[in-house]
Amino acid sequence: MRRFFIEQSDVTSTSPSIKGTDAKHIKNVLRLKPGDRIELFDGAGFEYEAEIEAFPGNAVAVSVLDKYGSKSESPVYITVALGFLKDRKMDDIVRQLTELGITKWFPFLGERSVARPDRKRLAARKERWEKIAKESLKQCRRGCIPEIGDTVSFERALEMGEGCDLKIVFWEEETCPLNILLTDSPGGIKTIFLMLGPEGGFSIQEIEKAKDHGFGIASLGPRILKADTAPIAACSIIQHSFGDLGNKKS
Repeated sequence: MRRFFIEQSDVTSTSPSIKGTDAKHIKNVLRLKPGDRIELFDGAGFEYEAEIEAFPGNAVAVSVLDKYGSKSESPVYITVALGFLKDRKMDDIVRQLTELGITKWFPFLGERSVARPDRKRLAARKERWEKIAKESLKQCRRGCIPEIGDTVSFERALEMGEGCDLKIVFWEEETCPLNILLTDSPGGIKTIFLMLGPEGGFSIQEIEKAKDHGFGIASLGPRILKADTAPIAACSIIQHSFGDLGNKKS
């Protein structure tokens, strides 16, 4: 079945309806008709089987036939903090990390961050990233929209990792490979916080601050990965080690 987003407030109302761009797509592109069945998701972990009833105004009225919890969410909660990158590299990163099942993503400004947008531009970029994350859910069939956080300082990013079961900073100059760090990690890990730097990487001073905050420092291997490749590699490894990447779909 075709899959579309519906706001929680809309699906729980007395007259559930799909609005916005999805409604236009259903009516004008797919040309679905009353009686056709579709799948809906609310971005908060629930999915629905529904039937199209009518097309009032710019909306699509539906009747909800069944409700069930999403079965595609990761069993671990992963937060990814990424040093602000140039251009629109982070658009693709948000899309790919959403597919990999992260819980939260936010950028930070480090010592070597080249791009430093003003507040107005940051607000526009965040809005765009939230839209990208929501659109990605349709393709990867997730049930929960990852949280897109505000851009913060490096020091604030370190503080946001407090309380997590596992905290890792990936640094290209570290000699300790990631597998050693993961082997030494305790069992029962549920909350994971990953930090990756901007194009210029982290400074030694930033690495020392991370150690003071209890972060483990690890390398992704002998090859230097681009700043927009490293987050995908890191998250994939972590999801395979502690999450559900590679597991048979239930």
